[in-house]
Amino acid sequence: MAPLMEKGGGGGVYKVAVIGSGNWGSVATKIIASNTIKQNNFHDEVRMWVYEETLPTGEKLSDTINKNHENCKYLPGIYLGPNVVADPDLENTVKGADMLVFVTPHSYVKGICKRLVGKIKPEAKAISLIKGMEVKKEGSCMISKLITEVLGINCCVLMGANIANEIAEEKLSEATVGYREDKEVANRWLQLFTTPYFLVSIVEDIEGVELCGTLKNVVALAAGLVDGLGMGHNTKAAIMRIGFKEMRAFSKLLFPSVKDSTFFESCGVADLVATCYGGRNRKVAEAFARNGGKRSFNELEEGVLQGQKLQGVLTAQELFEVLTDRGWEDQFPFFITVHKICTMQLPPRSILQCSSVHNSTQLEY
Repeated sequence: MAPLMEKGGGGGVYKVAVIGSGNWGSVATKIIASNTIKQNNFHDEVRMWVYEETLPTGEKLSDTINKNHENCKYLPGIYLGPNVVADPDLENTVKGADMLVFVTPHSYVKGICKRLVGKIKPEAKAISLIKGMEVKKEGSCMISKLITEVLGINCCVLMGANIANEIAEEKLSEATVGYREDKEVANRWLQLFTTPYFLVSIVEDIEGVELCGTLKNVVALAAGLVDGLGMGHNTKAAIMRIGFKEMRAFSKLLFPSVKDSTFFESCGVADLVATCYGGRNRKVAEAFARNGGKRSFNELEEGVLQGQKLQGVLTAQELFEVLTDRGWEDQFPFFITVHKICTMQLPPRSILQCSSVHNSTQLEY
């Protein structure tokens, strides 16, 4: 790779590191790299942390990315850019970085953050593209809050109607950045991610944006079950509406500050629609229902996703733990049913009973 041009004269030139190199992580890196190389306030080089793997050819994944500028395992056929450097060393990846982009499976975040304590710039800023939450004895914790608590840095979130492969092909898409108080930082993320085909807006409602991105995966599981049962568009629309209603009610119950308007941003209804028709959670749930619920989600994940990770089932488990801990089970029959189907306590067809049960349950928040 040719040497990258240094920009600016010091202050105001931001170095970006991406923590994660899966399907969505690679797409995010492609977007970021296309902007850093064009804009004077960012260093050209984008370093991407790769969880090292040995490919069937015997080559290391990071070596092939650096040689071909393509992630042949998780995003084949897509050019990432000449300024992307894959690095299997986590600490080296973040060394000197001003902006940290987290995009890994949410179950890995806490361990990664603990490894980074004392290894990042104190004034660094973070953004999470991760859907999920951590459930602790003292209550649920959003991923952005986890990053802030462990690393002591500002963390925004980016969520939206983002089927990764479509964005990689530069088909028009949108996303929402959620922030708290610091609009200047949010605008910096806006500048880093916005392209002619990836349109980003900012909203001062970090909890609302992040919960939309998290909870829609549970609704997408239900949509996939409906597809697998062959029930058609009307049933799927009804299930999506019920799920959307519980998303809003749960979010506002957990965080009263959540704004109704956030649900009509890309992170809300648009992401829900995209994920319920094109996401991996829908895809695996469809296969689960077609098999009559006889093969576990873990087993199907291996075959259907070929190395990619499913977020919805774990999120449904975490959601179930929050609801039971707070005594909210009766208010959220849809979420409870999805979890019980995923854990094989109920058959896939049980999702069809949610409509009548839900319509007798009041969720007004």
